[in-house]
Amino acid sequence: MKYGRIYNFSAGPSTLPEKVLEEVRDEMMNYRGSGMCVMEMSHRSPVYQKIIDDAEKDLRELMSIPDNYKVLFIQGGATLQFSMIPMNLMKNGKAVYIETGAWSKKAIAEAKKVGEVIVAASSKDKNYTYIPDCSDLDIPEDADYVYICENETIHGVTWNKLPNTKGKILVSDQSSMFLSRPCNVADYGLIYGGVQKNVGPAGLAVVIIREDLIRDDLKDLPIYLQYKTHADNGSMYNTPNCWAIYVCGKVFKYLKDDIGGLENMNKINIDKAKVMYDFLDSSKIFKGTVEKKDRSLMNIPFVTGTPEQDAEVVAYTKAAGFANLKGHKSVGGLRASIYNAMPKEGVEALVDCLTKYEKEHA
Repeated sequence: MKYGRIYNFSAGPSTLPEKVLEEVRDEMMNYRGSGMCVMEMSHRSPVYQKIIDDAEKDLRELMSIPDNYKVLFIQGGATLQFSMIPMNLMKNGKAVYIETGAWSKKAIAEAKKVGEVIVAASSKDKNYTYIPDCSDLDIPEDADYVYICENETIHGVTWNKLPNTKGKILVSDQSSMFLSRPCNVADYGLIYGGVQKNVGPAGLAVVIIREDLIRDDLKDLPIYLQYKTHADNGSMYNTPNCWAIYVCGKVFKYLKDDIGGLENMNKINIDKAKVMYDFLDSSKIFKGTVEKKDRSLMNIPFVTGTPEQDAEVVAYTKAAGFANLKGHKSVGGLRASIYNAMPKEGVEALVDCLTKYEKEHA
């Protein structure tokens, strides 16, 4: 690690590729001869138009997004999408949700304010430590869509097989695994992600939506909350989060050109997650909390057995130069978020530190 940087295991805002940060640094005072920083730039200028156009182009290439899908850059992060999705997609006022952790639970609560929500499957019985069997869900004929959180950041579970939606539209919150592995966009009606987990600065969500789902009959819905508004205006109905889009664009290009695409990124993520999970599976003090078949490659929650020792480990790792290993306040314990930009060396260094702690406390 350069510049005196530390290994940052934060769940978000999280670590970014050093090459991207170096490019941002070099362009900070004068973006490519414009004489200004991107943060100072008019979003209506030709210079910025190219930035956002290139960002969309690179994302489309990276994910092989079909032409009949719109890419939208919307402020408000993932949380705003908890409300926008039911407001825009509930034609019949009914939707099916799968409850697999804190973020799907929050989405359910917001959707209930808009229409009827059917929780067709839940892993609440085991504290959200697994993905329930969704091969034969009870889905009403008049349900508008089926919603999942494809990677639960807090509880550390991920979907490795999509649910059988029985022909209904699939909506997925991919916030904490967005661009971590290949994705067949055509399997979904809508994909979204808050970018601060794996792609860029906080304050932005990327929404990928099939064009036929964009409605023009929502006259009473506030105009900013309509997907049509953002689609018709190229994500520039109002001043967008110019800075976040700019940085995300650099990350898209980095993943495409430097990493070589999402298949390569997935191999890297599998390899480095194995380092951490192998340690947890052999440890006498530390234990992973998720069933093996549903373990996330991005967020790894683990515990020692007592809250007091968990806190002691957090202090120990912090003193050794590792940041943000404390588990979310709602579940406690410890958590290592190892997003795309976390190098394998960082995971290996953490395992070395935890191994040392274990020897000292055997």
